[in-house]
Amino acid sequence: MANLGVPTKLLHESLGHVITVELKTGQVYRGKLFDAEDSLSISLTQCTVTHRDGRVTQLDQVYIRGPSVRFYV
Repeated sequence: MANLGVPTKLLHESLGHVITVELKTGQVYRGKLFDAEDSLSISLTQCTVTHRDGRVTQLDQVYIRGPSVRFYV
């Protein structure tokens, strides 16, 4: 983890915390950060998904690929 940029380091430091992720498709995921990869791909547990049409879905675990993410909060 020596040559990683600040965003990647912050993501790794957020393990165990609840984060919100918006995808390029407009879906919003909110859950506990379980794993983070250097490619910015993540795994969330106890996740709530808000779809573009307003529907809300609960997921036990989800894997999100880094290139599909618009931003992390």
